[in-house]
Amino acid sequence: MTTDHKKIRVCLLFGGRSGEHEVSLQSAKSIYEALDKSKYEVKLVGIDKQGHWLPLNQSHYLLHETNPTLISLNTAAVQQNKTLFKPNEPTKVVDVDVFFPVMHGTFGEDGSIQGMLELMNVAYVGAGVLGSAVGMDKDVMKRLLRVADIPTARYRSIRQHESYQNSISNIIKELGLPLFVKPANLGSSVGITKVHIQDELLPALKYAFQFDTKVLVEECIMGREIECSVLGNDKPIASVPGEIIPSHEFYSYEAKYIDEHGALLSIPAKLPAKKVKEIQTMAVHAFKALECEGMARVDFFLTPRGKVYINEINTIPGFTKISMYPKLWEASGIAYAALLDKLIQLAIERKNKKDRLVRSYS
Repeated sequence: MTTDHKKIRVCLLFGGRSGEHEVSLQSAKSIYEALDKSKYEVKLVGIDKQGHWLPLNQSHYLLHETNPTLISLNTAAVQQNKTLFKPNEPTKVVDVDVFFPVMHGTFGEDGSIQGMLELMNVAYVGAGVLGSAVGMDKDVMKRLLRVADIPTARYRSIRQHESYQNSISNIIKELGLPLFVKPANLGSSVGITKVHIQDELLPALKYAFQFDTKVLVEECIMGREIECSVLGNDKPIASVPGEIIPSHEFYSYEAKYIDEHGALLSIPAKLPAKKVKEIQTMAVHAFKALECEGMARVDFFLTPRGKVYINEINTIPGFTKISMYPKLWEASGIAYAALLDKLIQLAIERKNKKDRLVRSYS
């Protein structure tokens, strides 16, 4: 893809039908404010909780923008008679060079929006359909990590239609206590419960099933919470690792986004050089094994004995200015605005590479 005009036209997609809708709005706000307007012509498209696409005026496109629990799309800021698509050609995009999805969780980080963008034949930031879907489904993700000989916590996956009430005691015998119950396809710690005693497991499962039809019951690995950012397409690189020290019992949604004292971030993490290298190598290995592109944040547990386990990968990580993904790159020498530049260039490079493929056979 090439552009003949002076500025690259970037469309931010944010919000969406997800339990992480409000987090997405916070990330989009930070990205919009940091994008260099001398380089980019920025369009804002908010997707509400019903799935409606709303072209928004750049002034006052959010309500309660400083409140993480009340932040919302300002539907009064919708630009009338504005559209991204030509009426009779739904795969023809109007005046957009690169889409930048900032949609955490379901319908944004799971390959759904990426599939639509592929059909539209446009450049977009982040992982493709396969990498997004695999990274979102914690069950499939862990299966592929095991095939790649990357250590992960032991777990059981349970589907909503299965009869699991009679298996409670067997699950606990297998995985021990405490343990975690989490929706398979969600992020930002939404729907997660830490289970301490057997009587808490069934309510935790019922709670998680409110958010997804597949749930993971996972052993609790006691250790430090380490995160590492990855950037790139064919030759990805890893940032310095950082450590999260939660003041809550675990790094919950409240600790991440609501309680300003919910966690202490140690960047870079205080680790021996050899352990830093091990974590960086494992992060890139996981990124490649899960078919990721563009960006991802890889989350680890580091046990007191020095064993490293991967907890999960996030293909559209939090992108507020205080989020770990950009902060780790800042500590590695890439400032927030420069990181956005790089991600947009990676999207364009991938699109140009795909455009050179032969799409017909004769």
